[in-house]
Amino acid sequence: MLVEINFDGLIGPSHNYAGLSPGNLAATRNAGRVAAPRRAALEGIAKMRANLALGLTQGVLLPLARPDHAWLESLATSYAEATDHLQAQALSASAMWAANAATVSPAPDTADGRCHLTVANLVTMPHRSHEWPGTLAQLNLAFADPSFAVHGPVPPPFGDEGAANHMRLCAAHDQPGVEVFVYGVSGGPFPARQHREASLAVARRHRLDAGYALFVEQSEAAIAAGAFHNDVVAVANERVLFAHEQAFADKGRFYADLRDRLPEVEIVEVPAARVSLADAVASYLFNAQLVTLPDGGMALILPEEARENPAVWSWLQEMVAGNGPIRRLEVVDVRQSMANGGGPACLRLRVVADPAAIDPRFLVDNARLDLIANVVEQFWPEAIAPAAIADPALVGMIERAREALLEALDIVELIYN
Repeated sequence: MLVEINFDGLIGPSHNYAGLSPGNLAATRNAGRVAAPRRAALEGIAKMRANLALGLTQGVLLPLARPDHAWLESLATSYAEATDHLQAQALSASAMWAANAATVSPAPDTADGRCHLTVANLVTMPHRSHEWPGTLAQLNLAFADPSFAVHGPVPPPFGDEGAANHMRLCAAHDQPGVEVFVYGVSGGPFPARQHREASLAVARRHRLDAGYALFVEQSEAAIAAGAFHNDVVAVANERVLFAHEQAFADKGRFYADLRDRLPEVEIVEVPAARVSLADAVASYLFNAQLVTLPDGGMALILPEEARENPAVWSWLQEMVAGNGPIRRLEVVDVRQSMANGGGPACLRLRVVADPAAIDPRFLVDNARLDLIANVVEQFWPEAIAPAAIADPALVGMIERAREALLEALDIVELIYN
């Protein structure tokens, strides 16, 4: 029984605002603020509970070991000896954005009938470039069943940032689909993080039908406006594509190719005259979870910031009042993640699979979320100021917090990964 499972990244105890991500406007704007790791993680847990209340299947991916001492050793230094900037890069909790964990191709799309996952290399940003070994260890554990094929990263220099630049459209989750790989060429003052060569490599690895893998260029204007990933300007679910008018470099060709391969596709395009790119990026209108509910309807799970933006909320109200496929809005509070540049969609990796084939320790219900929340409330730091990241006592607290979580969840294999 194949269903879509949302694996949310639990926000780790080292969550802080170091402003390490050029092109991510929220992250750079909020650099130097005092972060609240405990509140951040509880916000994420509340989002997972809201998904469960909607009848969705929910999973979790766990914080990586931070600071990353092995990475620092590879640079011939230690945390105590490293510069402030290098300490921040070693301490980053950015793996919480599970949309960058991997690219996923469900079994109905692949030649061998297995669900393929390729861990993202994230080479464009130093603080994220060392995530993949820890993420790969989790994927290998959670998806060890033979019905999955888990792949290592695409080698550098080709940047791959995972599902944040990948969309899948289909008649139903358990039916063969069209996989859309969105890459960048230029982003004006900001780097294009997803390379076409990486997307092509992932599609080949996953043994996709060449006719049902589309490679689409993201518009330079979108990247320059702060859409560092495609999921900041577009999201898809089953037969529906929800996108900003300026999301793609050649939307006419893309839409025509998509309609040719999936005639029943419904394209919901937000006009720039109603919602500017600036408003779309600031509100994370498109960095929402577009999900199919148990009754067959679709809901858009949005951050509070979308409701607070008059242009965005006005357009959304008109959309759900119409006859389109998206008829329900659900608003969640993930402000701590949003302030670092990640909305509801950034926090989750979508995997279409049989839940029975997944290591049950990575699936959650309310009782398991209660367990996680208790650990967070007991061990996660209440606040981290920028100057505090050099404090050995804080580092010790962060490391003990993660160990306590893994012990509570009985996933101690990951303590050193």
